[in-house]
Amino acid sequence: MPPSLVGALDQGTTSTRFVLYRIENRARAKLTPVASHQMEHRQIFPQPGWCEHDPEEIVANSLECMSHALAKVPGGAAKEDVACVGITNQRETTVAWDSVTGKPLHNALVWLDTRTQRVCDDLVTALGSADALRAQNGLPISTYFSGTKMRWLVEHVDAVRAAAGNGTLRVGTMETWLVWSLTRENNFVTDVTNASRTMLMDLRTLSWDTNLCAKVFGVNANATKLPESALPKIVSNCEFEKFGIIQRGALAGVKITATIGDQHAATLGQRCTPGEAKNTYGTGCFALLNTGYGEPVFFAKGIMYHDRVAARRRPSRRIRPGRKHRHRRRRRRVAEG
Repeated sequence: MPPSLVGALDQGTTSTRFVLYRIENRARAKLTPVASHQMEHRQIFPQPGWCEHDPEEIVANSLECMSHALAKVPGGAAKEDVACVGITNQRETTVAWDSVTGKPLHNALVWLDTRTQRVCDDLVTALGSADALRAQNGLPISTYFSGTKMRWLVEHVDAVRAAAGNGTLRVGTMETWLVWSLTRENNFVTDVTNASRTMLMDLRTLSWDTNLCAKVFGVNANATKLPESALPKIVSNCEFEKFGIIQRGALAGVKITATIGDQHAATLGQRCTPGEAKNTYGTGCFALLNTGYGEPVFFAKGIMYHDRVAARRRPSRRIRPGRKHRHRRRRRRVAEG
């Protein structure tokens, strides 16, 4: 008998949840949830406006959630019954760790953390506008995104700076840290949905851009440098073999086949086609519109254009700025406001 279950690890801002779904119809991808487990993690506030998470606590909670959910399956289940696991995660939250020890070098800086405001102000002054990088990465200069968090960690944490100097530094968003940890350091990857939220990925090439990295980390001779080896490889969620196999806990031996940022995952899960949008209400409210395939579509009034969601399939109709769209649900390239 083929495996009858698939798993989804939802690593959010305030908690981690693992859900197991029974495969009811493979041809139509019909799934029915049968078991789940959720655990909250600490919110650490060292100063006003600062917010951190313990990366090791999140890994431990993820493993425990997987174990408890498997134990809750009606009628019982074993890891051999689970075909694969997909990960969705809080976006922008940034972790730095050492590739030799596998240990975090600092708490994760959460997406809502504003400690990099001075860095952002300096970048706006140096580059002339908060939108100076938008034509290449689709994003304004903001404390929200991972690039300035990475810069802060390198500039202010001695252990991070030392690891950068000796080539053992690894930085990434939460899904990269989880894949690295769950596969026992065998896979160091991110996907385009998460990479698009760092300010460091070129929207057209879907790769890290040396020009963007140089600007975000400072363009003067004394600027802190981020080694190329510190950033994960960007892969498509079609390349499911690139995410590795879980090597720890109750689901050891099960494949990880995707990692998608939470808001993109919600847009994909709601089956939003070009021209359709969704709102998600959680720690924040996020509206994403599927703008279709092709070249990036740029909007006025602060709407951000940031990525191709998960996979590349046949071309579809394009959405032009200014047209009225149905506010429902859908996929692919996404604009966010």
